This record gives sequence, C-alpha cells and structure tokens, in this order.
Amino acid sequence: MQAGCFTALITPFAGDGIDYDGLSRIVDFQIASGITGILAVGTTGESPTLSWDEHITLIDTIAEKTRQKCACIAGTGSNNTAETLSATAHAAKTGIEAVLLVDPYYNGPSSIEIRKEYMEPVAAQFPDIQIIPYVIPGRTGAQLLPADIAILAATYPNVKSVKEATGSLDNMRATRQCCGPDFILLSGDDGLTFDMMTDPEIKGSGVISVISNIAPKAVTDMVTLLNQGDTAGAEKLKNALDPLFNLVSIKTTESTSYGDVVCKARNPLPIKTLMQILELPAGACRRPLGRLTKNGLDQLLTAARTVQAKSPEIFRPAAEFFNIDIDERLNNEKYWKGLHYEAY
Repeated sequence: MQAGCFTALITPFAGDGIDYDGLSRIVDFQIASGITGILAVGTTGESPTLSWDEHITLIDTIAEKTRQKCACIAGTGSNNTAETLSATAHAAKTGIEAVLLVDPYYNGPSSIEIRKEYMEPVAAQFPDIQIIPYVIPGRTGAQLLPADIAILAATYPNVKSVKEATGSLDNMRATRQCCGPDFILLSGDDGLTFDMMTDPEIKGSGVISVISNIAPKAVTDMVTLLNQGDTAGAEKLKNALDPLFNLVSIKTTESTSYGDVVCKARNPLPIKTLMQILELPAGACRRPLGRLTKNGLDQLLTAARTVQAKSPEIFRPAAEFFNIDIDERLNNEKYWKGLHYEAY
C-alpha cells in the first residue's frame, strides 16, 4: 500500500436497495479529483447492514470502476474469521490490491487472539494481497496492539500498513517504534491526519478519509503537500477543512422531560446528511442509523456554511462535477426538510 489519500466510500442507498448509478457517479467524482484510492464497503460504507450479495456486488462494482485508475481496497473484516476468509477470497478474484480488516467487534478478542486467530489466517492464505489492520477500539471494544502489529509485519510480507484510528498519538508513536521506518501508518481520523503526518515520531503517510467523500481534492492535496514537505501549504488546507473534519461525529446535548441527554451522531450519518443537502448521491443511512437531531443539523449547517464562506474552493469541485449551487443548498431549508428528527 502506498502513501496518499484513500476515500472510505459511503454506500448510496435508494429505498431498500443500492443506488448503483449514484455509486458510479461518486466513484467517477473521486477519480476525477485525483484520489489515491477507494475503500469499498468499509464501515463508513455501512458494511454491517449490507447483505452478503450486496457486499460482494459492491466490491465487484468498485473494483471494476477503479481498475487502472486508482487503488482499490476492499473491506472484508468482521467479527467472524470464517466470514472474513470467505469475503477476502471473493475480493481476491476481483484483482483488488488490499483488504482492510477491522478489529473484531463485540466479541472483543485480546490482541494476541486478534493476531493469531484473525489476522494471521488471512495473511497466510492470501500472500499476494496486502492486509491492512484497522485499529479502532472506540467502536470495536478490541485493539490490535503495536507489538502484535510488529510481529505480523515481521512474519508476513503482505502486512505493510495499518489504518490507525485509536485517537492516541502515543499509540501511533509506539506503532512506529515497534514497526520501523518503512511501515505505513494511515490515519483513520480525518482531524488527526495533519498531526500524525507532521509528528517526527509517527511519520504518517496518509489517510483513509471520510470527508474526502465530499471534498476529495482538498484532502488529497493536503496529504500530497505533507508528503512533499510543504507543511505550511498543507496547514492552510487543514485549517480550511477543520470544520468538516469535526463533522465525522456530531455531539449535542438534548433536553427531554427526564433531563438532559447527550446525543452522538456517528459516521457516516453526518457526512451522508450533508451529501443529501448538497444533492450528492448518498441516500439515507440504513437502520439502526437514522437522522440527526435539530441541534445536530444546525451544527452541521454552521460548519458547512463556514467552509463555503471562508474557503469556497473546498466545495467547488463537487459543485462543478455535480452541477449544484452550494450557497443555495446550504441556505434554503427545503433542502434539509425531513433530514432531522422533529423532537427528541
């Protein structure tokens, strides 16, 4: 896996099915924007709610669309090693370059179990495909530790990188120390990408991004500038993108008749809501994900309007590709009617 910016692609839904025409347009937009690669059916693509047929058809479709245009990673991880082996076997037939294996969620194996009973069987059975561990303990309740990542990398030549979403720069530094200078650390948190790539003890190489669904050129340019050593130029883009980076999850306090409650709208709900407002192919999320609260929607609109007012170049590629008026869609409530809960 090379350095760069990879989009963790959303899955556009239409009713109970998948909007394949919309998917094709999204992929074309990503490629036209110079993205390094696309992750098909990762958790941002709502993989837990996809049927098996949908899962493999999406991988087939995106692999074909990206062939000889950009890299393609398939999300084949789960909390069931047999299922992961089966999904990876199918992905291998499409000619994809890599698979992303999220730490097994809910059943919560220890780090040595993740390595021996999950990562190693896949790495051993598919030596010609790059295996990318995806470490995100906040959503899985499990964590492949830096030492075990290093053991994997030392044992299997096809383990050369990790998607790091622990939120801990110290953990990233430990991974770099354990895995050595040539191992590739990809950020799994848009908002930490700049810090991860500029920290001399981490030396991140890029990002698997959520926000690049809507601003692929800007995020790709930021990563490219960082890899070229242009920190000042990258920081300008980072500052312009920050309001969007903060939308990967939206946290609000809501009032109820039983007292205040904290509501956290998690990825991909905020980004898909913004895409719907801007008329980019996205569709709604599948249950159990639903809608934002009114406070959450207000927070999202404020962030998007800030970006449009201060840095209109961020949304310009989407505006031109999809022929949309960003200002109109961010300031006319008819475009977000029905996209939030009316009451808590």
